[in-house]
This record gives sequence, structure tokens and C-alpha cells, in this order.
Amino acid sequence: MASKCPKCDKTVYFASSVTTFTGEPNTCPRCSKKVYFAEKVTSLGKDWHRPCLRCERCGKTLTPGGHAEHDGQPYCHKPCYGILFGPKGVNTGAVGSYIYDRDPEGKVQP
Repeated sequence: MASKCPKCDKTVYFASSVTTFTGEPNTCPRCSKKVYFAEKVTSLGKDWHRPCLRCERCGKTLTPGGHAEHDGQPYCHKPCYGILFGPKGVNTGAVGSYIYDRDPEGKVQP
């Protein structure tokens, strides 16, 4: 869309909507609403609303680059990511070591 400036008579172009460089509207992956420039935080290659960038497990609000990722979803480094996806039984979380005598099927571990 274009029009003439009333003062200088130059052609002025207007964007029909706010878009990213890919040509698609910015939408938050959590709430699917528009993310405007002033309110966006970018993480995992996507634009998020600040309150929407939170841990998938515990809901803690995260900072861009200060969290872990699994299957495109954000997680706290400690304890959530470690408990869900880290090695089992070795320093998971901030509390200390967890040692389990039985696996989920009920078999005694050596």
C-alpha cells in the first residue's frame, strides 16, 4: 500500500501487517497469539512472550539461553531437565544423589 506524503510529495509505503523475515506472522509457540517486538524474547529459534517462556515441567519462568531444551520444549537445567532426561541415579537435581533399589518393573538392581 502506498500514498503520497502531504509535506514532501514523496511516495510512502505501508506494511499491511507486522511480519518476520520469513513472511509469516510472529506467533508464540505456547499461547499461539501474536508476539509484538516490544514484548518478545527469542529462544530456541522462536519468539515467545516473556511469561510464556517457562519450564514445561514445573512452570518456572526462564531466561533466553538460560535453560535446556528437549524436543523443542524448554526445561529448567536443574532439577527438571536432569531428572527427566539425565542419567538416572547420579546427581539428578540440586538435592544430591538418588539411588533406587528397584527399577520401574520392580526388579532388584545389582
